[in-house]
Amino acid sequence: MTRPQRANSEAMLPERDKPWLFRTYAGHSTATKSNELYRRNLAKGQTGLSIAFDLPTQTGYDADHELARGEVGKVGVPVSHLGDMRALLAGIPLAQMNTSMTINATAAWLLALYVAVADEQGADRAKLTGTIQNDIVKEYLSRGTYVFPPGPSLRLIKDTIIFTYQAAPKWNPTNVCSYHLQEAGATPVQELAFALATAQAVLDGVRASGEVPEAQFGAVVGRISFFVNAGLRFITEICKMRAFAELWDEIAAVRYGVSDPKHRLFRYGVQVNSLGLTEPQAENNVYRILLEMLAVTLSRDARARAVQLPAWNEALGLPRPWDQQWSLRMQQILAYETDLLEYGDIFEGSKVVRRKVDELKAAAKEELARIEAMGGAVAAIDYMKHALVESNTQRVRRIEAGEQVLVGVNRWTETEESPLSVGEGAVQAIDPEIEAEQVERLKVWRASRDATAVKKALAALERGARDGSNVMEPSIACAKAGVTTGEWGATLRSVFGEYRAPTGISGAVATSSGAGLEEVRAEVERVSARLGRRLKLLVGKPGLDGHSNGAEQIAVRARDSGMEVVYEGIRLTPAQIARAASEEAVHVVGLSILSGSHMPLVAEVMRRLREEGLEDVPVVVGGIIPPEDAATLRGFGVAAVYTPKNFQLNAIMRDIVRLVDGPAAAA
Repeated sequence: MTRPQRANSEAMLPERDKPWLFRTYAGHSTATKSNELYRRNLAKGQTGLSIAFDLPTQTGYDADHELARGEVGKVGVPVSHLGDMRALLAGIPLAQMNTSMTINATAAWLLALYVAVADEQGADRAKLTGTIQNDIVKEYLSRGTYVFPPGPSLRLIKDTIIFTYQAAPKWNPTNVCSYHLQEAGATPVQELAFALATAQAVLDGVRASGEVPEAQFGAVVGRISFFVNAGLRFITEICKMRAFAELWDEIAAVRYGVSDPKHRLFRYGVQVNSLGLTEPQAENNVYRILLEMLAVTLSRDARARAVQLPAWNEALGLPRPWDQQWSLRMQQILAYETDLLEYGDIFEGSKVVRRKVDELKAAAKEELARIEAMGGAVAAIDYMKHALVESNTQRVRRIEAGEQVLVGVNRWTETEESPLSVGEGAVQAIDPEIEAEQVERLKVWRASRDATAVKKALAALERGARDGSNVMEPSIACAKAGVTTGEWGATLRSVFGEYRAPTGISGAVATSSGAGLEEVRAEVERVSARLGRRLKLLVGKPGLDGHSNGAEQIAVRARDSGMEVVYEGIRLTPAQIARAASEEAVHVVGLSILSGSHMPLVAEVMRRLREEGLEDVPVVVGGIIPPEDAATLRGFGVAAVYTPKNFQLNAIMRDIVRLVDGPAAAA
């Protein structure tokens, strides 16, 4: 097959640009099944790996830990030890593959496992290419897979940067991630400022360590990459990417004295927005994803280096391989069937784009200065968290009021039945036996290794953590000795301690409104008077799911409705939730679970509540929950189930009041 002849035009580039990396964020069930998926995707034309890890792996627990119950293999692949990493990467030559690993608190450990497998393959470490996300600040703000306090966490990031700078100079050791900030409600200005403030905090720490000669610091700056989000307001998003590139160039030159223009480049990958994907009329998400992809590909001067697209049905559940293929084909058609890569930047000289870019830059600089005055990103964590919760509250209010249109959700809701999203097999189902099988394999692994070598390796890791030396080589030695993810995590927890991030709701301004809020407040007052005390709601997040945006919005709206709210943040066991419900004498328990682990976790919470004598306390559940699962949850005794289609928060508040009002009236 011959390529179409290119027209001879001065507007065209001398040579067609190479396309960006095509990635699909993937991983589930087991390392072996995920490896099969990766190899199929690579055969279909995917050009880079993007590994999704399950929540126990992301938070440093083994599959048999109490907090891992129900979470194993759900949102990603479980990697408990070197054997799992071998299986995950089997048949994939790491010296030739560009691999992205979305991992943060345990990034040093997963990189150590990856390097250990590369060593087994005989790959030259200096040739390894890829990225670990390794951005802990945004975990405190939005995603929730943090483990250690800020100081030790930034030290671990510094250790990975120093290691890769010396041993794997083509590797990106941190991928400053604004993606989850937008998912948490960030405005474009907040996304720009919060991400850039995080990058400054990381680089300031590396420079202060004195471990990189000043003359070589530019090379370290040059390996800092970013992972951004692109929403549907794609003109604004295009301008945001251009603003990112210009601001980063200025920061690298002025703050860090980087003279080489290549080291000042804003290098970024992207997954386009998942927050805007809708459960009703989910087929419309295909158009949303396409428009969002254009935001990060149309502008040559600010084009993404790597793109991964969500699947159209992610608001319904875990996508199937076919769904992921559909998103991959979208990238390939744009890159190979259009003439996009034959031209220079089509926005060069646009006065409209220039004005918008300048506007974003000016506002972002003001926000950066505000954060700097607080002492930098780490010192400003509380401030940034509160700002995100407030921004998200405003976003929800606009959707409820119809000011922000969501086609098929708050306008044009009439629809024909979709042949794409109904019936058995519409989304990927994870075999519930996967967890037990992973636990059994873990037991076999522990029994078959050299216990003395494990003990010695862990002791060396602990010494390194305590004396401030780089933990990467001790972590690689741990990987090769057979140490497990949970053992690595427990060792560093014993040295660094653990952290509870702010929830952001106490400082959120009461800006909630929308249809019927005053009526809800009146009903809360009436029922509270009947009860003889304030109606009290516990919002709980059992398990390891750290996506707290929905729980935060429910907590804020319940507070604004006049309820007393108990919300202690993420990562609680069912026993802790039941105990808190008893000690706080709550009237309703609300559970938020977005990791797909709702069945086992809700069942366990219900059992624990019965043990506490609280079988009469109504329980409501929210999450990405298929209809058949919702029916099962009601069979457990759950009073109501809410999914993304239930966007009217005041309606949920009315439901909660009614649940309490019935028993109160009967009493």
